[in-house]
Amino acid sequence: MIFLPLCLVWGFALVDIFRRNDIGGFSKALWLAFVILVPFLGTIVYLYVRPVGATEQERVDADAANREFIRRYSPEDRASQLETLAGRLHDRGKLTDAEFAAEKARILDGSESPAVTT
Repeated sequence: MIFLPLCLVWGFALVDIFRRNDIGGFSKALWLAFVILVPFLGTIVYLYVRPVGATEQERVDADAANREFIRRYSPEDRASQLETLAGRLHDRGKLTDAEFAAEKARILDGSESPAVTT
């Protein structure tokens, strides 16, 4: 009963090693040897140390999710933006006076690119 899920996780680790474009060929060969020769331990270690965003598709998906989150939850009108900027960020000490002034000027000018990310 537990053998099939372990085989699937082992197979995922092998496929993932090949798909990664952030490590070189020698490192891939070492990971493959480790995962194949010591299947359970090698797979667990690989999946534990594997960074998120290891493939180009994961980075694109994470960027799209971030943009969707910002689009959905950021205020759209200037009054709401200024209220968020002043009440939630500046008053709580998340923004310095200079950052607050720069963001306030950006909002009042109507430019789209934020100078400070929240």
